Amino acid sequence: MTHHVNGRFEVKVTPQTLAEPAAATLGRLSIAKRYFGDLDAEAAGEMLTASGTVPGSAVYVAVEHVSGTLSGRRGTFALHHAGIMDRGAAQLTISVVPDSGTGELTGLTGTMSITIAEKQHFYDFEYRLEASK
Repeated sequence: MTHHVNGRFEVKVTPQTLAEPAAATLGRLSIAKRYFGDLDAEAAGEMLTASGTVPGSAVYVAVEHVSGTLSGRRGTFALHHAGIMDRGAAQLTISVVPDSGTGELTGLTGTMSITIAEKQHFYDFEYRLEASK
């Protein structure tokens, strides 16, 4: 059965130094998040970015480790982000990393979307909890 939850989150990104000096178009950031609502959790992660030569063109990939409760079930899981911005047109895919769920979130699969409105961040999470294989 598919479940659907949504809520608000706060995020802090902190620029990090790249392992080797690179072109100014590359970036690395650490992520700290706090989710509110049916996903009541904290997350930490890493993000890599690259900018294009045209304003509004860039990409990012990120992985975050989420720990807390989802609809009252306690555990952890990981999310994988892949974002592309092509001259201002954005595409973002956020998916639960396969088999990353632990505790009462073992067997978790799903996708998340993010919206930003009036400087606030919101998530929309569609997920399933399958029995362990």
